Amino acid sequence: MFENIAIAKVSTSGEEARELGYLRRADLVAMNLDRLVADAKQTALGLVRAEWRQTAPVPTEPSIRVLGEEFTAAAKLAVHMMLRGEYISEYDALVAASSLHVLSGRCSHSAQLVSEQYVLDLEREAFVSLCGERKNAGSASPIHSKPASRYGTKVWRA
Repeated sequence: MFENIAIAKVSTSGEEARELGYLRRADLVAMNLDRLVADAKQTALGLVRAEWRQTAPVPTEPSIRVLGEEFTAAAKLAVHMMLRGEYISEYDALVAASSLHVLSGRCSHSAQLVSEQYVLDLEREAFVSLCGERKNAGSASPIHSKPASRYGTKVWRA
């Protein structure tokens, strides 16, 4: 999954998104853009009719595993090799490093469980730092010049 993040891999269909691990089997895919809003509305109305409620309480205990230094070392090497092999741009490497910061748990020496709030704080910090970066016009790699989806497939979670 980290490689998909590092090279900003996108899917070209709902089924490919499932294969890449971006979607669950139960996630719905609208193949017709003209039906997108109507399909989403019907899904929402179905949840209301079923009186759906979030069953899992918001976790207060540490419940998210961050991967620590061992993962950090391997992932940094992978990013370096992708950059040297010109599979990713300098900016892609910066985004990958920022994602790595979150996945590894920042200063975590080993894999451990952390709270959802801790991960949200790391994500916010990474996002804000990336907002301050200036992406130059030459940073887009050829691999990203393809349109994300030829058919305009949209996805939403039920």
